[in-house]
Amino acid sequence: MLPAQYRMTRSIEFGLTVSRGTRVAQPDLVVYTRADESNEPGPKIGLVVSKAVGNAVQRHRVSRRLRHAARAILEDLGPADRVVIRALPSSRHAISQRLEQELRTALQRIRLRSGGST
Repeated sequence: MLPAQYRMTRSIEFGLTVSRGTRVAQPDLVVYTRADESNEPGPKIGLVVSKAVGNAVQRHRVSRRLRHAARAILEDLGPADRVVIRALPSSRHAISQRLEQELRTALQRIRLRSGGST
């Protein structure tokens, strides 16, 4: 489970991260990241799992797997990092390890693009 202090809850944070952040696509995920200038401590992670992923049971299963993967990468994030993970329809068939690996790969690609700042 992702601790509450690391969850992105405000829609404005989601919107800013998606619209102004760096985007990297993976087979089952799209990851958006940006650095936040506010003084809120700790990285924040938000999930977007739309109805395109499947019915409610499938969406909740994907959400649980993504929260588990997000918890595993918390130590790799800086205190100003904001991350939004959008699940693609193929994510309903992916196992947790695959989702975590795709998340790690996306964050590495973002670091390479930005010169290692994220």
